[in-house]
Amino acid sequence: MSRELRYGMVGGGPNAFIGDAHRRSIALDSSARLVAGCFSRSYENTCETGRQLHIAQDRLYHTYEEMAQKESEREDGIDFVCIVTPNNAHYEACKAFLEAGIHVSCDKPLTTTLEEARELEALAREKGLLFMVTYGYSGHVACKHIRQMIDRGDIGEIRMIAGEYIQGWLAGDDITGNKQGEWRTDPKRSGKSNCLGDIGTHIENTVARMTGLKIKKVLANMEIKVPTRVLDDNDMVMVQYDNGASGMYWSSQIAIGCDNGLRVRICGSKGSIFWFQEEPEKIKIANVNGTVTEIHRGHDCIYEEAARYARLPSGHPEGWFEAMGNLYRSFTQCILAKEENRFTEDMIDYPTVADGVEGLAFVEACLASSDAGNVWTEMEA
Repeated sequence: MSRELRYGMVGGGPNAFIGDAHRRSIALDSSARLVAGCFSRSYENTCETGRQLHIAQDRLYHTYEEMAQKESEREDGIDFVCIVTPNNAHYEACKAFLEAGIHVSCDKPLTTTLEEARELEALAREKGLLFMVTYGYSGHVACKHIRQMIDRGDIGEIRMIAGEYIQGWLAGDDITGNKQGEWRTDPKRSGKSNCLGDIGTHIENTVARMTGLKIKKVLANMEIKVPTRVLDDNDMVMVQYDNGASGMYWSSQIAIGCDNGLRVRICGSKGSIFWFQEEPEKIKIANVNGTVTEIHRGHDCIYEEAARYARLPSGHPEGWFEAMGNLYRSFTQCILAKEENRFTEDMIDYPTVADGVEGLAFVEACLASSDAGNVWTEMEA
């Protein structure tokens, strides 16, 4: 890196899991330093988080609007902002920083509506700014290798995909005191969907980035299994892709005994690929001749395009932080390249605002399908 970038954070205050996760992931490569923040709606909480993170008092802000304006006016202002608030604040916060000329990284889902997502995409394009949406699983070396395998035709033409992301942490009726669960199940903060928007979009994005396929239409059954809830907690989606392949997605937060079970199976005309997020360093490949091969990150079998993201030798497990860190590695390199007038679009190796738009298009198509009585519904391009 030619210099250390400066970044700010919106959200990620006391007891916020995702904000701390982003900070740790960015720190892996020492490519950017946190220098500013609006960590909470409470300025007192922002100041307390700022003290813990050793941020100067004059760069702790009451609102993200104030932060965007003042940081854009500083000679040593932030190069990008990391937005890790509940979903309902994403749109306005992203918009404020884009309008101030600051690159944006935003947690998923990008917004609560497709219309808002498209507006942010257009604004980023108009301003010439980089915009990352942190679908972290695409940062795994194994996922990048799978993408290369499919691009090279290793398993032939894709025919069928099964994806699931199942958890059990919201299976109980009473989630009082569960800060993460409370906002995710609140439509005022989460939007029109809980489960599908939160983890179902991870299936959509992981499959899309592995295969390059676009969804044509969906048939969705979005369920509320916990009767006290108003947003979905268990979703099943049938999918048809642009190449004629079929798919089945299952996302659930009421599957007792399941922790973070993102799993993808991709079946092609010459073989199949299986990947499980809880064992992210392994890829299982079934060949048409009946042999099954398991390959591990850290060995020469990993294609060069993916292997360059490996951080440790084989047998020294890399996981979730490293995957997120790999996204930020590409993002910060692209920011510097733009600054030095050497940026090209093919340098981007992270989910962009366009991926965020696709995620919202997927959610809204599924909502329309489910509300209409589980019928096939076209996904908007």
